Amino acid sequence: MTKQPILLDSITDANEEHRGQIVVSGSHGGIYPAAVASAAGIRAVLFNDAGIGLDKAGVAGVLALAKAGMAAASIDCRSCLIGSAEDAFKRGVVTIVNPIAAQCGLKVGMPVDEAVRALENAPQPHGLLPEVEESRNELRLDENGLAILLVDSASLVIPKDENKVIITGSHGCLIGGNPTRALKAAARIAVFNDAGVLSDDITISRLPALDEREVAAVTVSHETARIGDAHSALETGVISKANERARNAGAKVGKSLKAWLTGL
Repeated sequence: MTKQPILLDSITDANEEHRGQIVVSGSHGGIYPAAVASAAGIRAVLFNDAGIGLDKAGVAGVLALAKAGMAAASIDCRSCLIGSAEDAFKRGVVTIVNPIAAQCGLKVGMPVDEAVRALENAPQPHGLLPEVEESRNELRLDENGLAILLVDSASLVIPKDENKVIITGSHGCLIGGNPTRALKAAARIAVFNDAGVLSDDITISRLPALDEREVAAVTVSHETARIGDAHSALETGVISKANERARNAGAKVGKSLKAWLTGL
């Protein structure tokens, strides 16, 4: 009988109990999530590819994990919901396979449940990825401009960040579909990465959830900003979706994020 994998909607929920386990995560496959998986001692992991995106940021960690000897693969963002490990396990399809995972028999196009069975023979990693610290930085667009908080992950937001303009590197889907995890503070403006899928509003479900909390929220295109990198979102991000409150504040699809914020 096939052993069931550990399902983690966010890889940041990984802990010592998951050491040596096979994990299906709802997180994107960037460098920071990969480093978290490595530090937790996970044996093998599957991440969402987040559309792969600018500089292949959505799968950079999947590839890097091979250096630590960990089998890892990414899941097509078009096949399942990012932020939902259960949906990834039920409907996901593999898109990128690192060399260790390939040795276990994983292939592009393989359903995730089949990939998990193949990973039962995955070796325990022989090394660790370097620790990556996600950053919190505050800046102003100009001398009299908006004060902006840049966080590479929405997990770094704290309740005291209320009423701030917060740019995150995180995806725009609710973690596990839970509205309470949309954002930890009632921000003035919140920014996320669209992670590659816009065909279903649930893939950017933080936006309507934040509308309910009177927070203007937008996503930037994964093709214009590196997921997991708030600075990239600010410097090159182009708005791909906006909730009602953000639209009322002048946010428009196709407009530079920086240009919109500068005009406020």
